[in-house]
Amino acid sequence: MATRDHRTADLLSWEPPQVAVGYGPDVAGRGKLENQIARLLARALRDVREDKGLTRADVAALMARELQRAVSEDQLDKWTSEASTGHRIPLDAFAALVVVTGVEDLLAFIPAMLGFAVVPRKYAEIIEMHLIEEKERELADAKARLQARLRSRA
Repeated sequence: MATRDHRTADLLSWEPPQVAVGYGPDVAGRGKLENQIARLLARALRDVREDKGLTRADVAALMARELQRAVSEDQLDKWTSEASTGHRIPLDAFAALVVVTGVEDLLAFIPAMLGFAVVPRKYAEIIEMHLIEEKERELADAKARLQARLRSRA
């Protein structure tokens, strides 16, 4: 029996790359919007701690530098606490959190609620091309139907 060549890629094991960013619906969960946002923020901070070794204090310091205003670890704790009502992350702080942590999965939450997906810019032209090709097929089908009707009258 021949041994397997481990240097050659297995074509059947290939999976397409994830095109859209975003956490699965299980991360935000159900319930009040403010609680879902708190859970997403908590997950992002946990992910960045595990993946990059950044503590909440590190993230707060990076956000403060990005925003050019004070951001404390205590604020992060309040933003990620479902029990801390009245302490919600401002939009500019949310953007800074994404920038300093690189957790792009946060970007998809609100668009997903509205039926949209967030995709990297590099895929935009591919998507546009697909939409044009769909429209071309639709127009070709309409043209063929019209030509058939015209031929049947002759």
